[in-house]
Amino acid sequence: MSDKKELLWQSRFSEPFDREALRFSSSVHVDKALFREDIQGSTAHVTMLAEEGIIGKEEAERIIGGLHEIGEELESGRLIPHWEDEDIHTVIENRLKEKIGATAGKIHSGRSRNDQVATDTRLYLRRQIGLLEDTLRALQKTLVEKAKTYSETIIFGYTHLQRAQPISAGHYYLAYFNMFRRDRDRLADLLKRVNVSPLGAAAFAGSTLPLNPERSAELLDFEAVFSNSIDAVSDRDIIIEFISACSMMMMHLSRFAEDLILWSSYEFGYLEISDAFATGSSIMPQKKNADIAELVRGKTGRVYGNLIAMLTIMKGLPLSYNRDMQEDKQPLFDSAQTTIESVAIFTSLLEHTALKEERLAKLTAEDLSLATEIAEYLVRKQLPFRDAHRVTGKIVTYSIAQGKTLPKITIDEYKTFSELFENDIYDALKPEASIRAKQTHGSCSFRSVERQIEEALKLL
Repeated sequence: MSDKKELLWQSRFSEPFDREALRFSSSVHVDKALFREDIQGSTAHVTMLAEEGIIGKEEAERIIGGLHEIGEELESGRLIPHWEDEDIHTVIENRLKEKIGATAGKIHSGRSRNDQVATDTRLYLRRQIGLLEDTLRALQKTLVEKAKTYSETIIFGYTHLQRAQPISAGHYYLAYFNMFRRDRDRLADLLKRVNVSPLGAAAFAGSTLPLNPERSAELLDFEAVFSNSIDAVSDRDIIIEFISACSMMMMHLSRFAEDLILWSSYEFGYLEISDAFATGSSIMPQKKNADIAELVRGKTGRVYGNLIAMLTIMKGLPLSYNRDMQEDKQPLFDSAQTTIESVAIFTSLLEHTALKEERLAKLTAEDLSLATEIAEYLVRKQLPFRDAHRVTGKIVTYSIAQGKTLPKITIDEYKTFSELFENDIYDALKPEASIRAKQTHGSCSFRSVERQIEEALKLL
């Protein structure tokens, strides 16, 4: 192996690393995604070294100038990492040596790859959290717009995938708004733990050089500095937390996707997905498939797998750093990319869906989902709820047997079940009346939905 491909740790060894072992252990094909963060972290470290007099100011300027050039080369594709370089950190340091000579070796003064990788990872996580926050906010804005558009559109609310009660469609969209609100809250809370600098912990025990970790943290906009050098280089909790948060987001998206898939089917026919976000069949011309929603639902499983992979990697590791931790990058990168892309494409998909309001109006007006209104009508007439529930159940059985919708049952028929029924029962058997009558906090009433929209806009 040439000097240009010298491994950073190889000076202690008398024979070169086996090529197949190197190929097996090389991670550059994965961790090359960290090149921006690596250059950012190295720039801060070198700046601190110069300020503390550990290296000369001119040396620092040459190193930092070379790092910026390497960043441009990697960004443009002029510099292509090779598997023989082992990892992106070796790629950058070897290229720096080609540019400025032996001075490049001073970049590692007081720093190990352990705290270097930990720093890069935190910088990457911070950037991905910001991107994910932006995409979630865009999705929430779309949900609020849908809630405003369909605030007085009546749809079925479901429990056990059975029609339960009529609700405002706006209320439905705002339910998902709140799910993604909690997702954003989790990211904000995680960011506090991510935004801690591990730079200065060195391999795991600190350094004898007069480093200034507080200055490195300041240069990298970290809010705090590590308190224990062992924990600083061996902590992967933040990755597990991040993938866990991604798993929750994907679970919320998957549930939403399932609704869209069902509701766009012929059997439901509640909404229409734009042709721009659907596919056809290679053999059945009549098909219109909700493939984008299905792909989001499918990708959820992969993010779950990444979470299990990380928990399994970390479960038996003694302190402090172990090479097993190299395997954290692929689950992290895949989870971040998959989740950000899924949230973004789902937002576009949602923007291109429309409820079939005429069909929904017809269905909700004739459905048995108004049965709860009969029970509550009787409760208002002072009948105990359990008795009211029993009476209403008999009415539903009668409705099905006679093939009559609830509003079509005559008052005389209603009175055979209870003398408490009067003509005003028909006022209760209108979906609009059912929704307007809801009085409790956070309910599906039109007024409540208006208030929820106002609150959502303030949060955005």
